[in-house]
Amino acid sequence: MRSSQKYGWTAFTLIELIATIAAVILLVAVLIPALAKQKAKKQRIDCVNNLKQIGLSFRIWSGPSGDRYPTERSTNDLGTMEFFQTSEVYRHFQALSNELGSPRSLVCPADKERSVARSFSALSNSNLSYFVSPEANENLPTTLLSGDRNITNGFTPKNGILDLTTNQLVGWTAEIHVRQGNIALGDGSVQQVSSERLRSAILPNTGLATNRIQLP
Repeated sequence: MRSSQKYGWTAFTLIELIATIAAVILLVAVLIPALAKQKAKKQRIDCVNNLKQIGLSFRIWSGPSGDRYPTERSTNDLGTMEFFQTSEVYRHFQALSNELGSPRSLVCPADKERSVARSFSALSNSNLSYFVSPEANENLPTTLLSGDRNITNGFTPKNGILDLTTNQLVGWTAEIHVRQGNIALGDGSVQQVSSERLRSAILPNTGLATNRIQLP
């Protein structure tokens, strides 16, 4: 039945129904990628804010410690230097518990393989999205301090230690930010960088022939 005089409405024909469904499908097809892109953008901004908090925490910690980060001081002096000989990357962040306030800032929202620890005492590598560098120094502002853990040079690290040099194909994996990454530098500043920028601009300007990092 095409229409109803009694109720004053006209029924959809089959063609009109199909056209309406097609329009809805097209709208959804356009909206879903846009929403996914917006979500990824927000996650990356949140990740940048995490690293800003980490960088600031390192600098606050260094204030009463002779401008040296916990990674530069012995465990006998409340530092974490010796943990670079182990795979316990989380120890460096436990030392910053007072400065960080919450372990939530140690997990990137785009990192689906990591979960937020209940507390700093319960912290482990599974609660970390970020690497730490033993070379970081507040007085060497361009050195690497921390950054997304999906960085690679194509080799498997020992005790999490990965050597990054300008003659290697250093870059980001598809994990987390899809071949992009965020890094915090020795002065606490944070940058969003591509694999190309990491190789061509960041590593050559650290002042180090080899940039060592420890991955969780």
